[in-house]
Amino acid sequence: MNGQLIRATHMPVLPALPDTVLPGLVTLTKALGVPREVLASDEDIHHAWHGLPRELRDIPGDLRGELIARMCVAVSAGLFDSAMNYAWNAAILQLRQKIRNFGLPIVAQVIQADFEERNLLELQDSGLLELCLKLNLVNKDGYFFLDQCRDIRNNFSAAHPTIGSVNDREFITFLNRCVRYALGYSSSPKGVDISQFITAVKGLRFTATQLTVWLERLRETHDAQRQALTGMTHGLYCDPNSSEPVRLNALDISAALRDSFTVATRSDLINRHNEYAAKGDEQRHVASLQYFERLGILKLLNDSEQHGIFYRASERLWIVHNGMNNFYNEPPFAERLLELSSQGAVPETAQEYFVHTVVACYVGNGYGVSHGAAPSYERMIRSFSPREIVTMLQLAHNDANVLGWRVKNNHSCRERFVQALRLIDVNSVPSIVRTAYDRFIS
Repeated sequence: MNGQLIRATHMPVLPALPDTVLPGLVTLTKALGVPREVLASDEDIHHAWHGLPRELRDIPGDLRGELIARMCVAVSAGLFDSAMNYAWNAAILQLRQKIRNFGLPIVAQVIQADFEERNLLELQDSGLLELCLKLNLVNKDGYFFLDQCRDIRNNFSAAHPTIGSVNDREFITFLNRCVRYALGYSSSPKGVDISQFITAVKGLRFTATQLTVWLERLRETHDAQRQALTGMTHGLYCDPNSSEPVRLNALDISAALRDSFTVATRSDLINRHNEYAAKGDEQRHVASLQYFERLGILKLLNDSEQHGIFYRASERLWIVHNGMNNFYNEPPFAERLLELSSQGAVPETAQEYFVHTVVACYVGNGYGVSHGAAPSYERMIRSFSPREIVTMLQLAHNDANVLGWRVKNNHSCRERFVQALRLIDVNSVPSIVRTAYDRFIS
């Protein structure tokens, strides 16, 4: 999910606005007895018209249909509110098609509820965006910007009575986001039928062809579903009632995907392993150890118990931070995480989540910070290991995560991040990130 756009071979060439168009707007508004200012100015229309070809270039030819044509006509007449509505409707139709391509029956399995064409059409735009995020048809950035577009469309487009107007730059930005994350987004993964997958793994021993087919399907789907299905193979392998062919099928799938395991997948496997130990399920726990050993990833379990503790503590703090009254509710959860981190090093598998949680909570959310929790955050940041300092700076340079987005887009959060860096002994900053550190401090 890299946000790559499908680019047309040639830049679309739009006709020049004839001399009669813009003067005609003056004549029309005068005839109706309304000010010329009810429509976009000539300058705004010229600039929007000039910017259109670049955005249209990134829309595949088969998607430049009726709605896009109407959008262009609306721009030429200075009706940016109508143009936004046409662009948004085109984006929504494409997102619905991406869900159809993913597979409606598979969507039903993912959300564990009936989902047919009728359900898809009845989804409100907000629900559609949430479903696309859940299916990884849009990434977190795409969801954030498209949700902003939804709000703009509802308040500033011709879809509803408006509370204001937009100029040419605001319209082009709106269109760019619709194109980048919906109309021109090249990634459209296919879902894997979960029931068919489980049936196949539970069947006879995989043939070479059968294994190849399933691996292709798993590699074509998105990370979130691949992670879920990997977790299922781990569960089937550890199930005492599974036959040996089932265990070997599960192992074959996992082994083939092992090198592409994401941090989230590894974390999920460790959490599952720890759950068996926590429940006292000795049979599954022993089988899980065998699973990790046979995959050659036993080293992940060295700090498994600590991982589970740190991960859950970080997760609970993050949930509270994003909840209601977070400024008042954060302190005890921050103190709990500080207590844990004071007892020993954070396991490497949990360090990224730990660092992101601590620093993102410390810089705040743009509305402020939890002053009661700040002392705990400061003590944890002062104790960051060199590896954690590297992680902290790398996260700040990647606006695909919450911390990076806040540092890049919010002045107060950036200032707080610099304060966090000043808590660290300069001699502890590794050379690999020293330039980035100096740039922030200066």
